[in-house]
Amino acid sequence: MRAAKIYYSNEVKMAIGQRLPIVALESTIIAHGLPKPQNHLLAKELEDIVRSYGAVPATIAIIKGEIKVGLEKDELEYIALSNEVFKATSGDIAYTMLRKQSAATTVSSTMFIANLAGIKTFVTGGIGGVHLGVTETFDISRDLEQLAMTKMIVICAGAKSILDLPKTIEYLETKGVLVMGYGSDDFPAFYSSASGVKIKQVLNHPEEIAEIAKIHWSLGATESVLVCNPIEKEYEIELNELRPVIAELVEEARIQKISGKELTPFLLKRLRDKTNQRSLIANIALIKSNVHLGANVAIYLKK
Repeated sequence: MRAAKIYYSNEVKMAIGQRLPIVALESTIIAHGLPKPQNHLLAKELEDIVRSYGAVPATIAIIKGEIKVGLEKDELEYIALSNEVFKATSGDIAYTMLRKQSAATTVSSTMFIANLAGIKTFVTGGIGGVHLGVTETFDISRDLEQLAMTKMIVICAGAKSILDLPKTIEYLETKGVLVMGYGSDDFPAFYSSASGVKIKQVLNHPEEIAEIAKIHWSLGATESVLVCNPIEKEYEIELNELRPVIAELVEEARIQKISGKELTPFLLKRLRDKTNQRSLIANIALIKSNVHLGANVAIYLKK
């Protein structure tokens, strides 16, 4: 049986040939996380931020059954603006390829494909985690398992505030994932810079992030280094303000029987409405901040 073929953009091919640092970017935030056409404009801006550091962006997606590492301009526009693009976790990749469908990649599927391509730095907005009410639903994001089995530096703004954050941290620690706070020992909650859940280890410079990953993997470890970069204070929505709104929206989703992969997009969209678009502004600010940090880390990791 032949190995699945990966299609690289011209820019990523050049980066591989010249051994330049590459930063993987997920496509779910483009296709399902932001309204159109703002999502397309942001996608281009994020790639340009990576380039400004001398690194190369590799936005990952599946287009008509083909794995794409790096998107050409028309492909990026298609992922952002098409209504045919669904959301694929790592467990959906093979079926998506078989059916020749198009999908935006989540944290888990982006990590899976980036690892196949030999990319070791990945930037996202926020990771999935243990969902509220897990004792009844057993709903735990595939992201956590992927973090536990993939040698990658993952830059994020913590986990989304709609999740059970203490259980998410416990799960990550049990799985051996290195959870690092960036400049703070408080686990960030996506729109909020602090959740009250403490992180044991803190790093303060991109070079430290690259070095601890090298040490971690040199010891034979296979788990990710998860770097939690809190949203800037001027853009955050404090968790105390968000909690009652989130509780209301979770109940709304339960009544409408929305769950699984559809739950997060539903909650994020309704949260934009409930916060008068403040959550959208926060989402854009935190992903830009993460990309700045991730590009910097990729440069040091390459050194």
